[in-house]
Amino acid sequence: MEFLLYLALGACAGVLAGLFGVGGGIIIVPVLVFSFTLQGFDPSILTHLAVGTSLATIIFTSVNAVREHHRRGAVRWPIFVWMTVGILVGAGLGALTAEAISGPHLQKIIGVFALVIAAQLALEAKPKASRTVPGKLGLTVAGSVIGWASAIFGIGGGSLTVPFLTWRSVPMQQAVATSSACGLPIAVASAISFMILGWHDPLLPAHSLGFVYLPALLGIALTSMVFARLGARLAHKLSPKLLKRLFAALLFCVGLNFLL
Repeated sequence: MEFLLYLALGACAGVLAGLFGVGGGIIIVPVLVFSFTLQGFDPSILTHLAVGTSLATIIFTSVNAVREHHRRGAVRWPIFVWMTVGILVGAGLGALTAEAISGPHLQKIIGVFALVIAAQLALEAKPKASRTVPGKLGLTVAGSVIGWASAIFGIGGGSLTVPFLTWRSVPMQQAVATSSACGLPIAVASAISFMILGWHDPLLPAHSLGFVYLPALLGIALTSMVFARLGARLAHKLSPKLLKRLFAALLFCVGLNFLL
């Protein structure tokens, strides 16, 4: 039964990754926390396990989303390269930060983040395109901050990268496409960090590689890789206004559930 949940979750995450460039982690983490709680995993490690597993699934989600965006010529690769330099450092530091926070406190932090993203989507609060794309140093610094935060929240960084790029006058479709590309190094660096940090934890359930739970990773990866391409195609065809508001309502419920 749990594996069917992971398959459905992967489909949802894939569409979100391609459509909004958000990586799907903001939905994956809460659902995994709920699933791991029902399975009786230790409360002190289940949130870290959910975050680490979410980041590992984003590796598979990003690959197909990026391929579709690249095929349409929407990825700004020079931006990606220099942001990745910072992402690799920031993601490792973010994993260390998350590991130092207790499970219940980490859930509350993720809950607040979900509410902030819900408000941003519902109100369509976007920074105005008021500046140009920064140089190599500026992109590296931005990448390090985004990588650090993404590792803590278990996300691909799209909810941070897309607003940053649009603020820097990158057109929305290119911002989403480049954000999807940046999600790949975020996921790889963060997932490896969570594997290493949890490797010898005696409380982990069977079939875990550090803070990555393999059955959930497999189920989500199987469907997310297919549905990410669908989401990327929809991003180039549909106005996502209604979908964003529905997504915002879902995130609002998720955030309140983590905080109450």
